[in-house]
Amino acid sequence: MSTIFKFVVFIGLLITNTFQVSFSSVISTGDFNKDFSVAWSPSHVYTTADGRTRSLKLDQESGSGFASNQMFLFGQIDMQIKLVPGHSAGTVLAFYLSSDQPKRDEIDFEFLGNVSGQPYILQTNVYADGNDDREERIYLWFDPTKNFHTYSVLWNLHQIVFMVDWIPIRLYRNHADKGVAYPRWQPMSIKASLWNGDSWATRGGKDKIDWSKGPFIASFRNYKIDACPWNGNPRFCRAESSTNWWNKERYTTLTSTQRRWFKWVRLHHMIYDYCQDNKRFQNNLPKECSLPKY
Repeated sequence: MSTIFKFVVFIGLLITNTFQVSFSSVISTGDFNKDFSVAWSPSHVYTTADGRTRSLKLDQESGSGFASNQMFLFGQIDMQIKLVPGHSAGTVLAFYLSSDQPKRDEIDFEFLGNVSGQPYILQTNVYADGNDDREERIYLWFDPTKNFHTYSVLWNLHQIVFMVDWIPIRLYRNHADKGVAYPRWQPMSIKASLWNGDSWATRGGKDKIDWSKGPFIASFRNYKIDACPWNGNPRFCRAESSTNWWNKERYTTLTSTQRRWFKWVRLHHMIYDYCQDNKRFQNNLPKECSLPKY
């Protein structure tokens, strides 16, 4: 393990304390069998006897997936994941929040499979009122197939923060007052799925799945759901309280330390930002691209 990575992990452990200051809203049991249901292909989902670890399998027969039993409006979700090892080109592992409405909101981590020896790509996306086209991509600075790493979303009225081992890798700010759509009314469930995306996932679809390398397996463990469970009334989740710690003033933006790490990721690891893709948007970039992230 490199010195820089050890330092990143150390700082990450410090950063996590700035995000999670209250445990009164933690509602997860740590047992996949109690908090989640199998949503796709039960024969391809394996859960340990104690319910603490769950694996998804993809083969020529089917992919697989699971979803939370509850829906949430704001909070922080952490999940430790070990990605598909080896030659995983064409596979997509998605860990995301989704409202499942016609004009859905969604907050996505998508891990795009790679040819052996190439770095893994992490794509993030945000859907708001049914609109997406907000992809960003980074190379991960470690091998995500060797060990479990923590992938987190902090979602509140002010911002959405994507984190890897508590390092902020992406921000999506609430600029609804300026006409930019933002996920703020629809509760979302927590989902994960492993599926065949070889039409686009690796080098734009040039590298297809090699089924002889399968089955492809990704594993999950040690999740934490520190969020507001949906009860039909959004005001309970939008209120500032000791339980809804994520709505407090200190979580309206990143700290100075978090901003430094955020800039480090974008400088050294970002490979695609929709806000820099003038060709795609015909020199008419989405409005949020010209607005501040902090």
